[in-house]
Amino acid sequence: MAHRTTIRFLLGNEPRTLTDVDPTLTVLDWLRGTERRMGTKEGCAEGDCGACTVVVGRLVDGAVKYEAINACIRFLATLDGCQLLMVEHLKRPDGGLHPVQQAMVDCHGSQCGFCTPGFVMSLYALNRAEAAPEGVLDEQRIDDALAGNLCRCTGYAPIVAAAQQLRDRTPDHIDDALPTVTRALAALADDAVVETGRDGRRFLAPATVDQLADLVLANPDATIVSGATDVGLWVTKHQKVLSTVIYTGRVAGLARITDRGDALELGAGATFTAAKAALGALHPDLDELLRRVGAEQVRNAGTIGGNIANGSPIGDTPPALIALGASLTLRRGAQRRTLPLQDYFLAYGKQDRQPGEFVESVTVPKPGKGDLFAAYKISKRFDQDISALCACFLVTVGDDGLVTRARLAYGGMAGTPKRADAAEATLLGRPWDAAAARDAKAALAQDFTPLSDWRASAAYRLTVAGNLLLKFQAESVADAPGTRVLAQRSQGCDIAKAVPHA
Repeated sequence: MAHRTTIRFLLGNEPRTLTDVDPTLTVLDWLRGTERRMGTKEGCAEGDCGACTVVVGRLVDGAVKYEAINACIRFLATLDGCQLLMVEHLKRPDGGLHPVQQAMVDCHGSQCGFCTPGFVMSLYALNRAEAAPEGVLDEQRIDDALAGNLCRCTGYAPIVAAAQQLRDRTPDHIDDALPTVTRALAALADDAVVETGRDGRRFLAPATVDQLADLVLANPDATIVSGATDVGLWVTKHQKVLSTVIYTGRVAGLARITDRGDALELGAGATFTAAKAALGALHPDLDELLRRVGAEQVRNAGTIGGNIANGSPIGDTPPALIALGASLTLRRGAQRRTLPLQDYFLAYGKQDRQPGEFVESVTVPKPGKGDLFAAYKISKRFDQDISALCACFLVTVGDDGLVTRARLAYGGMAGTPKRADAAEATLLGRPWDAAAARDAKAALAQDFTPLSDWRASAAYRLTVAGNLLLKFQAESVADAPGTRVLAQRSQGCDIAKAVPHA
């Protein structure tokens, strides 16, 4: 396979060609330390505060697509073939403010200056991505776009007003250069394996799935990185030194989402943002669950495959995919094998993945006739928070009203995402009613012995896990006798409490 030892991208409209790049040098550290571009700030260094927000442009089907990302955890070498825009690039050639910046001034949204550049870049990405229906963006869409940016100075109201003032995007000086940028990015695309590094450490970026398979097989101890929304924190927070990094973001086809008729096939490189529409079309709860994964900057970078491959017991997507009966395709060299997703997670920190093997895709069956589904995320904050527990349920009810299938999957209740076997068994062959749900709730104590940590106590987790089952049953039937539900479904079920009628 052909190799290239340079990293090539556009900084604004300026071409950059770099050699001997540290595999885990972040975009933020390069901007501030090497380029001396100080507009982009470091706050949390873990992708939470948004002070480091920049916008990355990539060629997608011949057009440049712009998305906001966190520069503090994104590795510089992953920008190969992209355009990087930061707040300094918004200044007009005549020195005037960009419309996004002017809206912040007009609405008094400017703050102390530390977080403002990140807000501006998030608003810029939002403004580029979406035309405002009837001239005004929906406030929830604005809130979603800004959930990854923190503010403690002016508050959000004037910033939201600035977003609404922007209305439909008008062409700007960045658009003027877009034809040239499009041609330049097309010229940077190739099928070579990018290889760079420093001090004996390597960064490898294949362009095809076959190249990826060969590299992972040849480097079984390498760290595979997609969006770096997890691995980036290993470097910035844990000061971990990675000797070999294999980046999947250049691999053609790995992000493909295919409708197979009765199932969706998601490439491991599909980002949360890309997968949200496809999975959300299967059920609105999936759309809502993915809306609460990280923040927009994280969803633009993080991938479905990465969320599965790292084996976290509190990853948000595995419980939902397990409940739906998803299967995983793993590849090692030219060989592929498929297994139920639930079987991939063996124990805490241990997955069924052989040396040299990687996650290639996940296949998600579509809910069918008689299938009832729900997904609940319980966390201290609505946005940008790790789950105390995640509960996802699929129950199939036959024409006779009896349960023929039950898949009750939980995250945060054990060392891995796990089905509740005993609770499922109590439901089979019974009417889908409140009595069955109560028995299933009682059986959860046989399935789980949760831990207590700073997110929640064991008693809380077990109680809420059961209450969510009662809630699911009550919501999934037109009239659930004997139960009333005290929670708002539209709020993502931050609190779920079911109590019997007096």
